[in-house]
Amino acid sequence: MIPPELQPRSFRPYIASSISSPSFSSSFPAASPYSPNSNFPSPSTSSTRSRFSASFFAHNTRIALALAPCAAFLLDLGGAPVVAILTLGLMIAYIIDSLNFKSGAFFCVWASLIAAQIAFFFSSSLIFTFNSIPLGLLAAFLCAQTNFLIGAWASLQFKWIQLENPTIVLALERLLFACVPFAASSIFTWATISAVGMQNAAYYLMIFSCVFYWMFAIPRVSSFRSKQEVKYHGGEVPDDNFILSPLEGCFHTLNLLFFPLVFHVASHYSVIFSSAASVCDLLLLFFIPFLFQLYASTRGALWWVTKNANQLHSIRVVNGAVALIVVVICLEVRVVFHSFGRYIQVPPPLNYLLVTVTMLGGAAGAGASALGMISDAFSYWSFTALAVTVSSAGAIVVGFPLLFLPLPAIAGFEFARFVTKKSLSSYFSFVVLGSLIVTLFVVHNFWDLNIWMAGMSLKSFCKLIIANVVLAMAVPGLALLPPKLHFLSEICLISHALLLCHIENRFFNYPGFYYHGMEEDVMYPSYMVILTTFVGLALVRRLSVDHRIGPKAVWILTCLYSSKLSMLFISSKPVVWVSAVLLLAVTPPLLLYKEKSRTGSKMKPWKGYVHGGVVVLSIWLFRETIFEALQWWNGRAPSDGLLLGFCIALTGLACVPIVALHFSHVLVCFLFKFLSLFFSPRICSFCYILSP
Repeated sequence: MIPPELQPRSFRPYIASSISSPSFSSSFPAASPYSPNSNFPSPSTSSTRSRFSASFFAHNTRIALALAPCAAFLLDLGGAPVVAILTLGLMIAYIIDSLNFKSGAFFCVWASLIAAQIAFFFSSSLIFTFNSIPLGLLAAFLCAQTNFLIGAWASLQFKWIQLENPTIVLALERLLFACVPFAASSIFTWATISAVGMQNAAYYLMIFSCVFYWMFAIPRVSSFRSKQEVKYHGGEVPDDNFILSPLEGCFHTLNLLFFPLVFHVASHYSVIFSSAASVCDLLLLFFIPFLFQLYASTRGALWWVTKNANQLHSIRVVNGAVALIVVVICLEVRVVFHSFGRYIQVPPPLNYLLVTVTMLGGAAGAGASALGMISDAFSYWSFTALAVTVSSAGAIVVGFPLLFLPLPAIAGFEFARFVTKKSLSSYFSFVVLGSLIVTLFVVHNFWDLNIWMAGMSLKSFCKLIIANVVLAMAVPGLALLPPKLHFLSEICLISHALLLCHIENRFFNYPGFYYHGMEEDVMYPSYMVILTTFVGLALVRRLSVDHRIGPKAVWILTCLYSSKLSMLFISSKPVVWVSAVLLLAVTPPLLLYKEKSRTGSKMKPWKGYVHGGVVVLSIWLFRETIFEALQWWNGRAPSDGLLLGFCIALTGLACVPIVALHFSHVLVCFLFKFLSLFFSPRICSFCYILSP
């Protein structure tokens, strides 16, 4: 079909008559680009402007989640020279922008990034770090690319660029969505390897590649296209309204499928065929992203292949079945029998059969449910029989007493009835039976062992695990209750998050394992902290989007899950709880009442004072963690002046969100925000210089 800008006006379907008129804000007194005195007489430019809408960049949060941690990692690599240059340059840019000299602020931001990149090349010593010139140059190129992407993201925040150069902002937006997944997944993997080692590096890269594929490769409409185009073709969005083209979609898919595999081959080429587990690693690194990509196709990820729904469904079913079989068999070899073989109570070869039935049947049922294949009576009874078989086989595998075998079978039946008919009574029957099964299994296998783990007896730990499992199983059923009873699911989720924080904090910060007087160092793996954190945050977001939980629960859960990440950087035992308190004090303007600040319902002054007092109190509770962080960074115990300076600076920065969102119209508060951003780094630097 001919594009609308090339058709006569009388033949343009569903397009408002004002589409060709400028939609710029009245606050910009520039002449219309269609006036006789316009400086842009080119027809191609006019058609571009008619399809362009100057607006706020709608994907800032998505880009920030990818590039902000990358920027922090690069600052850590660059050291003090890069931090000093970037801080000075950005403060100058902030001052220039406050004086309403927008183009000067834009060029100052880019000059700061270029100067910081030059300083990074001389201060990071990447070639000596990697002990290889090719690897050092490749790492330097990756850092420079990430720095350039940060600059491109900063450029999209200047609205005057959107107004004067609409084609440039469209290109920058496309550039970010095309390149950020490659750079961010590499930087995130680099940082993770630096923290936890190289052993499972390819799996870290696979996880980050899947995350950023979901964030950027799913087709999304550009922030800068005219809103009238969405009405074109009766509501169907044309392909050229998407940010990425089919070419970028193809490259994203190739990166997802092959980059982790190639990275693993390059880093373990000498042992990739040394054992069955090594071969399974190769298969898992390809087929797990392949399965993820097939699931992402339900959200339009394969739009560049075909738009025929029947063809896509056939692709998902056939390829998904093959990939599922390979993944299940490899997981049996690589994980189940390798790490949990001692808990399998069935002798071979029956154990292989039952484990395969359990894992493959469970995966097949989950896949069928996710793809919406349970739609008629035959599929319903097939799914029910599969659930009963899987639950019974799994119970036999873990050594469940044969006398109580009907319990897991009934639990599987009730779960299948809940999945197919959304029966809450069936689900709560499943929760009761499942809780009983978990309790019997834990008591039968671990209750009487005289073992101390993480500063507590194994019996106490078993109680926490049982409580956590019961809460986790109860959440899906509670989330389906009427809106008036959603507070029950919120209480259940918060209780589960608190228990999870307590368990992980004990295991991560109390690594001793004691057994009959023998001591062994066992550390809770860092990747488990990261995994549970991101799974929890994803669950919170999903429930929030579906309106299953309220904003207060979202605020509390986000702070609790995010506070667990502090364990990875600071070894203090109470760091999780003080970090949670600090986040709860700082984030309400961003998470709890952000919508009120948008609608003009500003906070009352007395609430602002209370909020500031809570921030000060949380910083005071956080002082020991600040002390330990400064001691780790400085190599020695910090002086009282340095500790006080950082507390003052952190207090000022913590109050910036509420000032910016609710009291930006007050001159004193605006000055406070400016002084906090301008002088906080100087206070820290001055105190550091004066410290003995």
